[in-house]
Formats: sequence, C-alpha cells, structure tokens
Amino acid sequence: MENICVEWQVRAIRGATTASENSVEAIRESVRELLDELETRNNLDPQLIISATFSVTRDLDAIFPAAIARERPRWCNVPLLDVQQMHVKGSLERCIRFLIHINWPAHTEIYHPYLRGAQNLRPDWNLAVAVAGEK
Repeated sequence: MENICVEWQVRAIRGATTASENSVEAIRESVRELLDELETRNNLDPQLIISATFSVTRDLDAIFPAAIARERPRWCNVPLLDVQQMHVKGSLERCIRFLIHINWPAHTEIYHPYLRGAQNLRPDWNLAVAVAGEK
C-alpha cells in the first residue's frame, strides 16, 4: 500500500457579488448565493477556514455579511470581520466582497466566485471562465 502525503498551505479565496438594494433581505440573498457558490464549487468544508473578512461599499448598511455567514452550518466558529470598502468615485455600487484564508491542499485549484454585477471585477477569476465547458 502506497503512503500518499498531501501538502497543505494557507491559501486565500476572493469573491464578490452585488445586492439589488440596501435591505436585509437583498443582502442576505446575495451573501447566501455567494457563499453557496464558494462552498459548492470548491467542495469546501467551512471547518478548514482560518478567517473571513467581508467588505461592503458604503451604500450597504442594513446588515453585516458576517452575521449572515454565521447562520450557515459549520460557520459558527469561523473568525469573521466586516469592514467598509474604500469609496472610489465611479466604482461598483452595492458590492459585497470577501477574502477568506483557508488550510487547503497546495496544488488544488481554487475557484473565486464573482457573481451578479461583480463579474467584471476580476474576469480572469470569474467562474464562467474558470469552469468553461462544464455545463
């Protein structure tokens, strides 16, 4: 029997989406959709997450994205932080971003979910590009 060793590293996953409006319901829907994509596309176990930082543009203040993440199964012990994104005139409005640090196998591909109006922020990391031909 062969002994297989997996090399683990601290890796970072980025992602973003937009909310249709500044309401608890709209922000909750967007954050849930974003985290569903994160977990599903990466086959991610939240218990491997070291920490997650969420940022929102200044026009979103109805609820903290971290509070929504904390409602998810196995996210209750993840250290979470919310911050306001720096405002740049003309930048994408109602945008929610995350930066998640995770213990992950070194040579495993990571999918960075960019959804809704945020798809153009990082077209090189867009899921549509990363998994072309999958559907």
